[in-house]
Amino acid sequence: MPSRRSRRGDRGQVAIEFVGMVPLILLIVAAVWECVLIGYAFSLAGNAADEAARAGAVKGDAECTAAADDHIGGAWGMEVFCGASGDVYKATVRLKVPVLVPGLDTGITIDGEGGAAKEKE
Repeated sequence: MPSRRSRRGDRGQVAIEFVGMVPLILLIVAAVWECVLIGYAFSLAGNAADEAARAGAVKGDAECTAAADDHIGGAWGMEVFCGASGDVYKATVRLKVPVLVPGLDTGITIDGEGGAAKEKE
């Protein structure tokens, strides 16, 4: 017959393992979320650059910047560079990579580039 002492030796083990794993789980969740934000920033920058280039090809530099502003919120720290290059109107949108939430940036930037053929109204 097993002694009572051997059954009591594991008491609280699940709680201790849970407390030890919570920081690791939270760190993994934060890393995955950061990867999601980086991917989303790439998508936003590319889309805003395409829209800005289309608007700039028809209406000029002021409309180029305004079109990019319409697609990106202020928390992303956006910079827009617009200009013609031959028969193609090019736009570059630079976003700051956020840390967990937009507004807290890492100092790393993501560039999205777009181009459209020049058009006349």
